[in-house]
Amino acid sequence: MERWRDRLALVTGASGGIGAAVARALVQQGLKVVGCARTVGNIEELAAECRSAGYPGTLIPYRCDLSSEEDILSMFSAVRSQHSGVDICINNAGLARPDTLLSGSTSGWRDMFNVNVLALSICTREAYQSMKERKVDDGHIININSMSGHRVSPQSVTHFYSATKYAVTALTEGLRQELREAQSHIRATCLKPEDVAEAVIYVLSTPPHVHIGDIQMRPTEQMT
Repeated sequence: MERWRDRLALVTGASGGIGAAVARALVQQGLKVVGCARTVGNIEELAAECRSAGYPGTLIPYRCDLSSEEDILSMFSAVRSQHSGVDICINNAGLARPDTLLSGSTSGWRDMFNVNVLALSICTREAYQSMKERKVDDGHIININSMSGHRVSPQSVTHFYSATKYAVTALTEGLRQELREAQSHIRATCLKPEDVAEAVIYVLSTPPHVHIGDIQMRPTEQMT
């Protein structure tokens, strides 16, 4: 992880859960982390905790509504002007609504698609352009996915959500192919919970010539 020290990572959905855990882990490793969410109160509290703990990195809270492309572009512009650009992009933000396929609301479907698919794609594009314009060829784009992106559960309220997560699986593979076609050494990885923060550190700590494209983590079942 030493090569990432003082470099900048963007973590979306950093106000709680997986995003907050990932942001904290990266700050512990000495990175500058822009943590974004629609409300930043929790991120500000986490930033204060990181400072009090004496972590070598810095957490920078940023308010961004990921359902708005204008907000996303404004955030990347601010990162460019204040911190030069993004070296790591961790697309963690996700949204689930209990809207079934047979009776769900269009607005609920649209909300999930906008955050889970479009926002992830916009952040990926802007992060890549940020790396490319600064000739950063060892960057990393990590998409936090779900097991719902690999299996369809029998719960009808999760079916549209699952479709958006299948899209994340396809988008990550497509991104790997496009990076390879561009002869870029920027890496793309798809992660599924449980222990995502540890997995993020693991994939970032691998040597530049090692490419981990996909990690699936499942709880170990105890045999009786």
